[in-house]
Amino acid sequence: MKEASFYEKIGDTKVRCKLCPWHCVIESGKRGICGTRENKDGILYALNYGKITALAIDPIEKKPLFHWYPGSPILSISTFGCNLQCPWCQNWHISRASLEEAIYEDRRPEEIVDLAKRYGAPSIAYTYNEPLIWYEYVYETASLAKREGIRNVLVTNGFIEKEPLEEIVPYIDAANVDIKAFKRETYLKIIKGKLEPILENVVYMKGKGVHIETTYLIVPGVNDNYEEIRNFARWQVENLGPDTPMHFSRFFPHYKMAHVPPTDVKVLIKAREIAMEEGVRYVYIGNVPGHEGENTYCPSCKRLLIRRIGFEVIEWNLTDNMRCRFCSEKIAITGERWIESYRFLLF
Repeated sequence: MKEASFYEKIGDTKVRCKLCPWHCVIESGKRGICGTRENKDGILYALNYGKITALAIDPIEKKPLFHWYPGSPILSISTFGCNLQCPWCQNWHISRASLEEAIYEDRRPEEIVDLAKRYGAPSIAYTYNEPLIWYEYVYETASLAKREGIRNVLVTNGFIEKEPLEEIVPYIDAANVDIKAFKRETYLKIIKGKLEPILENVVYMKGKGVHIETTYLIVPGVNDNYEEIRNFARWQVENLGPDTPMHFSRFFPHYKMAHVPPTDVKVLIKAREIAMEEGVRYVYIGNVPGHEGENTYCPSCKRLLIRRIGFEVIEWNLTDNMRCRFCSEKIAITGERWIESYRFLLF
C-alpha cells in the first residue's frame, strides 16, 4: 500500500478523497466507491499501488487509437476497481473486483518501463479497468517512462478532478476517452457518474496537446437514440475539432446486461452517418471486423487511405508526411507508421 494523493482529513479519523468528483467521505476501516482507496486511522491509502491484473503487448489500434503511431505495439497494464458502475462492463472481473478478490502480481514502475524497453514497445497504455483510480502508480510509471523516451496512453472514462488531472497531463501523450452516453440522466441513473466533468476534462486534455480519440459504445435501449448521438457529434466538433477521431463500438451481451442483444450493425452505420453529417471527419465502427467503417478515408477525395481488419493495418495509401497519396490532403495522424514486426507478450 501507498499513502494516497489528493485527500483531506475530517476530524481525527474521517477523510475526504479528492481524486474524482465523488469526493467520498470515508470512515476509518472503510473504502471509497472505487474500492481502491482505504482509510486506515485517518490516513488514506491506495490499495492498488503496484498491483497488476493484466499485462500484454497490444496493437495501438486495440485501444482504440487509429490516428496515433499506426501499427505500433503498446505495453498494456491494468489493476482492479473503477469509480463508475457500467452494467455492461466488458472487464467486470477486474473493474468490480476488490483487493481480496483480484488476481494480481506486484510490479514496481521501473519494472514496467524496463519491460517496455525490452520488448521494443514505444508506448505504455494504462487500460482495461479505469487507470485514473490507479493514480499514484500511473503517475510514477508515466513520469519515469517519459524520462526514458517512452510515450504514455490513458484509456479512460475521464472521471477525475481537475487538480490531479493537471498534475498528470504533462506525462500523457494520448488518450482514448470513453463517452458512455450523452445524457446527464443516463450517467447518474445507470452509469453512476457525472457527464459534465468528463466533458470538461476531455477539452482540457485536448488543449494541453494530448492526442484525443473518443469511443461511444452503443448499447441498445440505453444510448442509441439518434438525436443523442447527433448532439454528441456536434459537441465533439465544436469542442475538440472536426479532426478528432470518433469510434462507435458494437455492444455484446455481458455482465449485468447479458440478456440484451448485440447492437444492430445498421444502428452503428447510421450513427457514423450522423457524426459525419455533423462534421466529424474521421468516424469509425468498432467490434464489426471487416466492415468498411474500420477504414480511414480521405475527407477530401474520399479514397481509401488505410484498410484495417480488426486491429491490423493491411493497406496504406498515405505519403511519409501523412498526406493522401491521391489528392495530397493532409490527414490528421500523429506520428509515423510502425512497420517493424513485434512479439506479443502476455502474462
